[in-house]
Amino acid sequence: MYDRETRFPMEPTLNHARIEYTEKGVMHMASRRCTILAISPSSAILGIVTQFTIPEQFCLDIPEARISKVGCVVTRINTNDTIQVRFLRLVTEREMNRIFVYSDHPAHRDRVLDLRSW
Repeated sequence: MYDRETRFPMEPTLNHARIEYTEKGVMHMASRRCTILAISPSSAILGIVTQFTIPEQFCLDIPEARISKVGCVVTRINTNDTIQVRFLRLVTEREMNRIFVYSDHPAHRDRVLDLRSW
């Protein structure tokens, strides 16, 4: 399914995020911190310690940009502590702008949030 979707260009960013997933069936909810290194409307590259078990599906929260519960599927686990994920829905342009406003990446230093679009 994911190989037939269009690929959007990745844009580098540095945002703090959190993944949430269930362990042991539905008995225990766990969360781990990660960093979004690059993002596009359909996928992202996350920096997270990969020596622990990473679930196949999880929810991604970006608390700085106030974006919660974006469903993700792991497509690739790299050896340099990064994983590549695909979103279950496309991230809107408005959400992408909010992510870039709160990014620590030098390329997004001059981005501002347009309050009229809220």
